[in-house]
Amino acid sequence: MSALPRHARAVVIGGGVSGCSVAYHLAERGWTDILLLERKHLTCGTTWHAAGLIGQLRANENMTRLAKYSADLYRRLEAETGVATGFRMVGSLTVALTEDRREEVRRQASLARAFGIEVNEVGPEEVKALYPHVEVGDMAAAVHLPGDGQCDPANIAMALARGARMKGVKITEGAKVTAVTESGRKVTGVDWEIDGEQGHTS
Repeated sequence: MSALPRHARAVVIGGGVSGCSVAYHLAERGWTDILLLERKHLTCGTTWHAAGLIGQLRANENMTRLAKYSADLYRRLEAETGVATGFRMVGSLTVALTEDRREEVRRQASLARAFGIEVNEVGPEEVKALYPHVEVGDMAAAVHLPGDGQCDPANIAMALARGARMKGVKITEGAKVTAVTESGRKVTGVDWEIDGEQGHTS
């Protein structure tokens, strides 16, 4: 018989970076009895082939705060869990080649400053020093965000999963969710199947 609990405060469906992050953050906020169900194995969906680019500047302040929080989390997650995340703070560079684009990247720089993101407007010599392969002959302007980076999404998911487990989350692989049960407009539980055994968690 499966050891899956018949009751949980929250059931997270999917063991990619999003599902592992939800489970991790619920547990971090003090939630208990959290169950994460993954139909195959962790990171087997879209997570494993994502690019893993970590850009902090977004179109509005709330999304920028979320992206900045994510970058900060990925920096400390390895020390917290012991799982290498592959996070590298390599920075990002936006280059303008026309006058219209120059105004756009300057607006981006102003927006970054307004949102509390470290940003530098850089000239050709600074660009060459940062990224020697970039051709700067026709550059009109450039903006550098040193806090941006790149990570391994699958490793991030595994680190989040380890952190979630450390906080008490039960993660079960090979558990296919076959239905979500409802009462009115409220979700009441999930039906699942593991190795031919069927069950329900509410």
